[in-house]
Amino acid sequence: MKKIQGVGGVSLAWILLLFGATTSSFARLHISEVTTSLPRIRSDITTDVCISELGGHARPHSVTITEFGAVGDGVTINTHAFTNAIFYLNSFADKGGAQLYVPAGRWLTGSFKLISHLTLFLDKDAVILGSQDPTLWPVIDPLPSYGRGRELPGGRHMSLIYGQNLTDVIVTGDNGTIDGQGAVWWDMFHNKSLDYTRGPLLELVDSEGIIISNLTFKDSPFWNIHPVYCKNVLIQNVTILAPRESPNTDGIDPDSSTNVCIEDCFISNGDDLVSIKSGWDEYGIAYGRPSSNIVVRRVTGDTRSSAGISLGSEMSGGISDVYVEDLVVTHASAGIRVKAAKGRGGYVTDAYFSNVHISNAKWAIEFTSFYGEHPDSNYDPNALPDVERIVIDNVVGWNVTRAGNFQDIWNCSYVKGYSDSVVPEPCPELQSQGRSILPLSCSDRDDNNCTEI
Repeated sequence: MKKIQGVGGVSLAWILLLFGATTSSFARLHISEVTTSLPRIRSDITTDVCISELGGHARPHSVTITEFGAVGDGVTINTHAFTNAIFYLNSFADKGGAQLYVPAGRWLTGSFKLISHLTLFLDKDAVILGSQDPTLWPVIDPLPSYGRGRELPGGRHMSLIYGQNLTDVIVTGDNGTIDGQGAVWWDMFHNKSLDYTRGPLLELVDSEGIIISNLTFKDSPFWNIHPVYCKNVLIQNVTILAPRESPNTDGIDPDSSTNVCIEDCFISNGDDLVSIKSGWDEYGIAYGRPSSNIVVRRVTGDTRSSAGISLGSEMSGGISDVYVEDLVVTHASAGIRVKAAKGRGGYVTDAYFSNVHISNAKWAIEFTSFYGEHPDSNYDPNALPDVERIVIDNVVGWNVTRAGNFQDIWNCSYVKGYSDSVVPEPCPELQSQGRSILPLSCSDRDDNNCTEI
């Protein structure tokens, strides 16, 4: 398929839109002919991504945080207790690993680091409270794929719970809570008094074999769960809560990571429920770590003015092979959003969205290149993202203003594909192009990778 070069925002190959939508009740679309991209996505991204061999057995060693002097009164700072307990448990890393148990109580702490072969387990009445003193969230180097803090030049605050170069880490519980007490950070953001970029609640860097499950994350200063440069990550049965007006409280942000499964989660926050990223402008291009093989399924939630799921806008390392199904968004600006800007470079390819229910939103689907923040002035304005093979199937919605919104160069003049049973029609060009660009079946293509579905 010939690539079409846009004027000013992105470089687009064909985008296939297979969805049904109306402003009040969305029609369903039954598809009999699809391109080879759909079978490829369905075969490459399987439920195997959502199966982990970790967590199937108890750790042979376990200690309780109170054994290291922690006091769960919500006042005493317990950073040293967490640090000392985890340092002690490191001696069991080559003996099957160990568990740190956090019992009922309110355990106030600054940032602390995890180790490999560790389970952090929270009782159902346990609350890990992030200190409201920014000095207890140390400043660390920026991520190399971002070049600086996401909000401000220079470093960034460490996440409340942090790990780097780890293997076999489980953060779980009986629906205990990790509370970032983010209001003080949100006030600093609004008052423009931040010295460094705010820290997430949980960030794991360059790690693999990760399970995050059966917990509530609440009032993060910034993003909630941020696996970056990771692989083999399972996030399931997680609840994420923050006020709708809280700034940049993204739910789950896989970033330059591969083989990630996000399933059975509820998210109510002030930004995207799930945002897939891979680096920022020239730094993300140079670092070259894509996000790929991402499964998102059975996620429900609401947000103020962001998206149920977004790809970008930091996507300079590339995003590919994304499979999203059974997404329910009850309030948002957009249900599905692909966002980028001049200077991003990178690509978004082979993304499949199916069975998406959207209500109380401006748009069911939005493609925008209006995300013009850059880390510095050294970005290449001619670095345009390539976007191709996007399949959106079976979108159902209520009280949605418009089925599709294509902003800036994301407009109908630069889109190829077709739509059917969509009211109002997002792009007349899609309707007029019909299905002539699509093969009727695999037998019409000389392609060994094509399989009927």
